[in-house]
Amino acid sequence: MGRIVGVFGVRGWCKVFSHSRPREQILSYTQWQIGRGENRQIVTLQEGKVHGEAIIVKLDGIDDRDQAAALKGSHIWIAPSQLVPLARDEYYWHQLIGLDVLDQAGALLGKVDGLIETGANDVLLVKSGKQEHLIPFILDQVVMKIDIEMGQISVDWDIDY
Repeated sequence: MGRIVGVFGVRGWCKVFSHSRPREQILSYTQWQIGRGENRQIVTLQEGKVHGEAIIVKLDGIDDRDQAAALKGSHIWIAPSQLVPLARDEYYWHQLIGLDVLDQAGALLGKVDGLIETGANDVLLVKSGKQEHLIPFILDQVVMKIDIEMGQISVDWDIDY
């Protein structure tokens, strides 16, 4: 959902970079998991707000600048049960990462390693070994079918593009 990128003031407030859209959506989730890698702790969001270009938050139990500074670089996750259900043909990015990407003939192009937000449309970053493919995420034109249960995305895309 985001990352703690710094401190704000001396009373334990943290600056947060949000991956949510809109970015302030991260403030609607009150239970966070924060940490680095597998080392995570559950924290409660006490208060948060947009402050200029930043989002700042106060977490329970983080009461001074040193405690807040120790969290810098921590990633923020939430439980999937906190996410709002989506309409048909809408997906959270985390649902797509790791899926196999197949062309129309069924050949494996690679796995979704990430997504890139652009002005026109999102782009799938597909990796196969050292090769990377950037595939526009345009439903029914390039992305023909997404099957979360099967772990596959079918695309109308040539590996040579």
